[in-house]
Amino acid sequence: MRLEDKSVAPYLRPPTLDNLRVLIVDDESATRDLLTMILKQNGAEVMAASSTSEALDLLKKRKPDVLVSDIEMPGEDGYRLILKLRALEAEHGGRIPAAALTAYARTEDRVRPFGRLPNHVPKPVEPNELVTVVASPSAALLRDHKFQFFFN
Repeated sequence: MRLEDKSVAPYLRPPTLDNLRVLIVDDESATRDLLTMILKQNGAEVMAASSTSEALDLLKKRKPDVLVSDIEMPGEDGYRLILKLRALEAEHGGRIPAAALTAYARTEDRVRPFGRLPNHVPKPVEPNELVTVVASPSAALLRDHKFQFFFN
């Protein structure tokens, strides 16, 4: 069942994720499963990884449109993943829009270490918020054909 409800005003319905490729990175399998289910129910094609290294391996096989990564992971955290991603050439995924998934919901937690975190999804995840955040960078990317907006 999709999250949208036809009886709700269009501006209150979450956007569609049809044909959007999303890479989820979280070390907790239950969280990966939940995020995968929510995004697939809303039309996204989802790849899931449990670590930074697994995510980078998946990136070599198929470039996603959006990355959603947990920040607090053992070993290399989500910040390290985003730094490694940004070090790649654009054609290899270096400019993929990214959103942080974190239990840290305070403003000061969201601005480190990049100075700003344009897309942030707090845990526990609220499905409509997740879908809206995932759709947001993709819409900007397709509309503007520019990448500088996300994590420069």
